[in-house]
Amino acid sequence: MMEVENSVFGELGIIAMPGCEEIAKKVDGYISEWRGQPSDTSYKIMTVCPRFGSGEAKGMITQSVRGHDIFIICDVFNYGVTYRMYNQQVPMSPDDHFQDLKRIIAAMGGKARRITVIMPMLYEGRQHRRTARESLDCALALQELVNMGVTNIITFDAHDDRVQSAIPLHGFENVHPTYQMIKALVKNVPDIQIDRENLMIVSPDEGGMGRCIYYSSVLGLDLGMFYKRRNYSVIVNGRNPIEAHEFLGRDVAGKDVIIVDDMISSGDSVIDIAIKLKEKKARRIFVFATFGLFVEGFENFDKAYKDGCIDKVFTSNLVYALPELLEKPWYVRVDMSKFIAYIIDTLNHDSSISELLSPVKRIKKLLGRE
Repeated sequence: MMEVENSVFGELGIIAMPGCEEIAKKVDGYISEWRGQPSDTSYKIMTVCPRFGSGEAKGMITQSVRGHDIFIICDVFNYGVTYRMYNQQVPMSPDDHFQDLKRIIAAMGGKARRITVIMPMLYEGRQHRRTARESLDCALALQELVNMGVTNIITFDAHDDRVQSAIPLHGFENVHPTYQMIKALVKNVPDIQIDRENLMIVSPDEGGMGRCIYYSSVLGLDLGMFYKRRNYSVIVNGRNPIEAHEFLGRDVAGKDVIIVDDMISSGDSVIDIAIKLKEKKARRIFVFATFGLFVEGFENFDKAYKDGCIDKVFTSNLVYALPELLEKPWYVRVDMSKFIAYIIDTLNHDSSISELLSPVKRIKKLLGRE
């Protein structure tokens, strides 16, 4: 653990929005242990968002937050949380979660000393730029939060972190789980050989090259890329359909391959890429994706695993996952709670998190390359 010598910025308060209770409990436990607090001590602040029968709601905080340094953990993609509306059980949408987040911030009434929102997968992060007559939802959401008094926004593996230009005078940190993913790979695949002769990094598209270049650089591996050929004349489910994936890179024959992406939505693209890599005689296929949404279920991944196209899929616990996913033989869940605890503890002491955001030393130590 990093040593933090500065005094705290304000009394620490951790708020778990609906669906984030488990990860917030782990974070709270780590920080309490590091600070030598009694086992019954907690930094969590209880909040509720009760709803009327019509679906309308309000945010309520059960204790004073005056002078507190507040950290709100919010997973806007947790569809496992439901509420009743007109006598029907309704899953919470990203819009519902974001609205509840604003309600809790509003309930503080400006009394908190500082508010930091930890939103692992950025709300409307894929609607970050304008290509036609369309809304810029992510930019508007960020502006709403800072206008309500939020000082810092921390997200993970943003689809495009240039969206922070919408709030240039406020804190915005885009954190990458690179170290945790590599650590999980080494732990769950003991015979993995991390060198140019046996392993290669592949980006599923040109937009993900940045994160893949980082992986290939710190691991000393070759890099390949697939180019998505889309049909821009039609729109299906809000996007232009992919007609084919074209590979650019060195020969993958006989090598293990890591496909790195920010998220798995339906999974169609990554499975198509895995099939093409297998056709090129790749040995084992591993997938690193910070967020596993699996919006169309797991059947396509079950089939890909059974057919030998995919060996392991690594995603973080930063977004909700159905319990059945955790039982899949091809799935590995990467726990990010300790990392979040480091970030919160460091920021609460008003110290720099630069070392946490650059894990090169930890990766080299993990691989014995110091």
